[in-house]
Amino acid sequence: MEEPLVLDTLAQEEIDIFENAAGTDPAVLFAAAYRTFAGPVQGYLKARGVDDPEAVTQDVFMAFYPRIGTLTGGLQGAKSLIFSIAHARMVDHYRRLERRPQLTAYDPQHDGRTTPSAEDQAAELTGGAAAMLEGLSCEHQEVLALRVVADLSIDQVAAIMGKSAGAIKQLQRRALQNLKAQTLKRNQANHE
Repeated sequence: MEEPLVLDTLAQEEIDIFENAAGTDPAVLFAAAYRTFAGPVQGYLKARGVDDPEAVTQDVFMAFYPRIGTLTGGLQGAKSLIFSIAHARMVDHYRRLERRPQLTAYDPQHDGRTTPSAEDQAAELTGGAAAMLEGLSCEHQEVLALRVVADLSIDQVAAIMGKSAGAIKQLQRRALQNLKAQTLKRNQANHE
């Protein structure tokens, strides 16, 4: 058999490391195996459709490292072990996919419900705070917004609106009465 014209010195160096593995530091063997097989393992995993071949390649070599001490067969033994681990990881990947529920995006045009959701009904009934305040006078809206929404005291609201504390109390009482009456009227209309 003819020798190639250009020798791959890196590959030959890796072969020599594995052939003289007796007493060699496991880290040296691991580094040689990684340099030699990381690319092909990643290519294998990518060709087999694994979602994240880089991460699975790292998992393969992390599983390979503790087994270096019991490794036999030199470079071919390492190759067999590494690719058997890669194959097992690929099988695990597809088993996880089979167990994972199928998710589909929500498409409102394909929603076959004939009644609106409870959330939609509640939103329609209340219409939000702004809608509730619409039927009130400007002063009533202002006093409720300052007292309830802004959580200001009666004295603070009186200073802002330029009225006495007694006038603010009276405005608030009337605003709440009007709001209650409007809410009752809306609820009765919705139930009829």
